[in-house]
Amino acid sequence: MNAYLLVIQGPDQGQRFELTADEVSLGRGVRNEIRIQDSEASRSHARISRREGRLILTDLKSSNGTYVNGRPVSTHDLRIGDELQVGRTVLRFLAPEESVPRSTRRVDWREGREVQSADQIVSSANANDPSVLVEPGDPGRSAQSLLNLQVLYRIAEETVSPATSIEALLARILDLALQAVKADRGCVLLRNATTGTLETVASRDRRGDLGAEPMPVSRSIVDYVLKHRQGVRTSDARTDTRFTAGASILQAGIREAICVPMQGRYDLQGVIYLDITTPADWLILQGGGVARFTEDLLLLMVAIGRQAALAVEDNQYQQALVKSERLAAVGQTIAILSHHIKNILQGVRGGSFLIDRGLNTHDEPMVRKGWTILEKNQQRIYDLVMDMLSLSKERQLILKGGDLNGTVGEACELLQARAAELNVAFTWTPQPQLPPMQFDAEAIHRAVLNIGGNALEAVEGGEQPAVQISTGYDPAAHLVLITVTDNGPGIPPEALAGLFNIFESSKGSRGTGIGLAVSRKIIREHGGDIEVRSPPGDGATFILAWPLIAEEPTLVPPTGE
Repeated sequence: MNAYLLVIQGPDQGQRFELTADEVSLGRGVRNEIRIQDSEASRSHARISRREGRLILTDLKSSNGTYVNGRPVSTHDLRIGDELQVGRTVLRFLAPEESVPRSTRRVDWREGREVQSADQIVSSANANDPSVLVEPGDPGRSAQSLLNLQVLYRIAEETVSPATSIEALLARILDLALQAVKADRGCVLLRNATTGTLETVASRDRRGDLGAEPMPVSRSIVDYVLKHRQGVRTSDARTDTRFTAGASILQAGIREAICVPMQGRYDLQGVIYLDITTPADWLILQGGGVARFTEDLLLLMVAIGRQAALAVEDNQYQQALVKSERLAAVGQTIAILSHHIKNILQGVRGGSFLIDRGLNTHDEPMVRKGWTILEKNQQRIYDLVMDMLSLSKERQLILKGGDLNGTVGEACELLQARAAELNVAFTWTPQPQLPPMQFDAEAIHRAVLNIGGNALEAVEGGEQPAVQISTGYDPAAHLVLITVTDNGPGIPPEALAGLFNIFESSKGSRGTGIGLAVSRKIIREHGGDIEVRSPPGDGATFILAWPLIAEEPTLVPPTGE
């Protein structure tokens, strides 16, 4: 895989552009090899050229400029992890892991005196205690500084903790911020990457969620922060000269406010807004009250805003990766299934042609031949659809007591007919005495058909081709066994690791790469797995094994005397 650009923010989020050519252009115009749907990008915005193994980015005198890691550039030597900003679109320059150089320098262990007692250790710190960030008694640190560091420590833990969504994470950060600065209420306004407008993703008061009631936010303060990209604190928002025109402050009854930018590595992600509101009559009685927001709290909120922005950027990157993989998987699925369906349709058309010709010439053998072809391709369509359904959703096993030999035998009858067509020696050996058991008969039937069908195709055209299927039971391990063996060319060692990966088929146009994945899924649903043994050049053996699921005893109701 080549180096590539991954769109992590913007209208094309999730798109992946591989850099295979020696020179590619990037921009909004249709003639660009890398075309981005961004109205703020120039038609011909930048160029990436390959020189002596390096990739050089060059700005083509674009209207809004090209930025790398937040800095405008005219030309730049791209390095792994660089983030390019073109308009509102952010792309990350990445490469496969195997192409990233790794350090081979080893550690040179030096032997020394063993530590004989705790007296030799100068100091130690408990990693689970955030108070270690400031040594107790340090005259240069205030109690507030220690509290600030503890809050940042907790927020750092939140940003690396699992969260169902970025909204849930920002809500947790907002809760911690409200507790730390003792604000009455607050909200997080996140910038929409497409429209540039601010959207509320979390709003809280100190008692919890604000509910359906909208939170009044001073547009004057927010606009000031967005324009100057710096946090602001007002101890009396009604008289602050920076916001004298802000009637929204007076209408909302805001007495104190803190608003800080969520400045990420390279772009502004939004703002965090906190305020204190107090009823007017209480303010009159108290003579204006005492300011609760301090400069230390403002600095704390600036740091919190920074961490929240980094969390948003990391989330955008992960979303872009997931979306990219999803798009790639959808494309691969469509391509493989379309190719396989096309082959089936070709068979249907061939059979239809023979039937039509036979009817016109009253040639019954030709009609029968065409009908046989249609039946085969109808079965191929059925098998494909059933495999797709089995793989696409989690199904509840239908466990019933049954005869495993009977179920496998029914699959072998179908395989026997196919083996006769291919001139393959087919052997079915059931174990005479199997213990009573429960299993999903339909699912096991499909697994045997898939594995057995693969074995027949593996030996087709070989010398004295043969396939053997047998059942068995291992009483020591309490395992039920179905063994499928062929004398084909075997499986190359390098192919064994990805044998059960979906859409990976060694049969070329004849296979979809679904059958083996479905079979393993079925056996794993029974609590077992499929073991593959394939000595080089000596055929292959598939062992389907799962724990015995004993039949539930039938309860006989007691008879009254």
